[in-house]
Amino acid sequence: MSIKHAILGFLSQAPQTGYDLKKLITVSETLYWSGSNNQIYRSLVQLHEDGLVTKEVEYQEDNPARKIYTITEGGREVLHQWLASEPELPDLKQHFLIRLLWADQLPGAELHALLDRYEEELETHLAMAGEQARRGSPLPATTDRGRLLRRHIAENWILFYKTQLEWLRTLRRKLYEEESE
Repeated sequence: MSIKHAILGFLSQAPQTGYDLKKLITVSETLYWSGSNNQIYRSLVQLHEDGLVTKEVEYQEDNPARKIYTITEGGREVLHQWLASEPELPDLKQHFLIRLLWADQLPGAELHALLDRYEEELETHLAMAGEQARRGSPLPATTDRGRLLRRHIAENWILFYKTQLEWLRTLRRKLYEEESE
């Protein structure tokens, strides 16, 4: 999966400017890119050079010109091929687990403080994911099936954070039991 596929996906729903795409990428927990201008505009230039999007310049009286990108039939075909290709397994990069590999070197109070901070972060993200699910996806969906998929993506994030919290609480319980012996 590349940011180019995400851009083609957004453009398949409606023409967008680079600024519009940046806003959409930034509000999504699912899209893991920073959404930096460099990433987006470099990808748009490449997609345009490859003939997968068109670019229309819209001049504005009091603002800089806007470049509006639209997906081409070739872009729709590339998007379709990617959508129908073999799904990738999750790319799990849990930095916290790497830290835990050597966390036994911390004194007990520092280890528990670390676990406290991680739990607070998980609870905050769970609350945010729940609120976002309640409000509905900030990403546009043009069909009922698209809205259903977005609701289930939101549920996936909620389950992820709940599972992480359950795992962390089990770890903490086992640490306390070990320290009590």
